[in-house]
Amino acid sequence: MRHLLLFGVLLLGVSWAAAQTSPSQGTGGGAGQETVKGCLSNSGGNYMLTDKNGKSFQLTGDTSKLSDHVGHEIKVTGTASSGSASSDGGAMSQASPTLEISTVKHISKTCEGAGASH
Repeated sequence: MRHLLLFGVLLLGVSWAAAQTSPSQGTGGGAGQETVKGCLSNSGGNYMLTDKNGKSFQLTGDTSKLSDHVGHEIKVTGTASSGSASSDGGAMSQASPTLEISTVKHISKTCEGAGASH
């Protein structure tokens, strides 16, 4: 578990460094573009993308084209922001980071490593 956490922090640091070295595009909001490949799920109208390491992102923005891809592996590019800014009554679970999507690419009709047992 500790190695997974360390890997996640390292991956986040590398992603942040890469975002800082690339020229900024669009509005200068300070957040970098991030690309995440993972399994798409929908719970109560909230779309979540979970990567192969188990990290989840809540997808925001134009989610209208996501309904056809629930349960599929997709690649999403968008503007990432930390989920720690939102607090709903001090819930024990950590808020997932959000990813405001700009592009969606379908990869597979099955999720790799998601343990889908149909």
